Amino acid sequence: ARAAGHCHVVFVTAYGHYALRAFDHGAVDYVLKPLDPARLATALGRVRARLGGPAPDLSGLLRDLVESQASGRRYLRWLTVAQGRSLQLVTCSEICYLQADNKYTVLVTAHSRPLINRTIRQLATELDPDMFLQIHRGTLVNINAIAAIDRDLRGGMTVRLRQLPDRLPVSATYAHQFRHM
Repeated sequence: ARAAGHCHVVFVTAYGHYALRAFDHGAVDYVLKPLDPARLATALGRVRARLGGPAPDLSGLLRDLVESQASGRRYLRWLTVAQGRSLQLVTCSEICYLQADNKYTVLVTAHSRPLINRTIRQLATELDPDMFLQIHRGTLVNINAIAAIDRDLRGGMTVRLRQLPDRLPVSATYAHQFRHM
């Protein structure tokens, strides 16, 4: 909060819901993860254009962000998968994506696709939004598993993964997360 009013600020985060408030308070830019080098270069260009001008006071917004981080919100670090009489622990970093399957969810890793007894809706609130993006009503994808976002001629988007040949469609509702790329 010491920097408020003394420097120009670019937010780099997976939390898109703070963007409007950031711009209302004078933020230079708001870059969503996963980072794209071209998008980051655009943000830096905007900072350079504002250098020498007065810096906005973002102290109120920064205080709100610190308080929301200090609230101690904890996200899942792993999910359990029943295998016969044992439980397998799958860390969130191993998960490529999660996809709804009726009242269950398919947990997709590079090596397996077990069903878990949780809904996508539950998982969307329990998983760290810095790590998982919802790209469809029934799909959450691990940001670190994304190799590319492909666009078709009609403006539709598809997520291409690093370790799997799977192509995941991005619904229009969630496409805004990738528009800046």
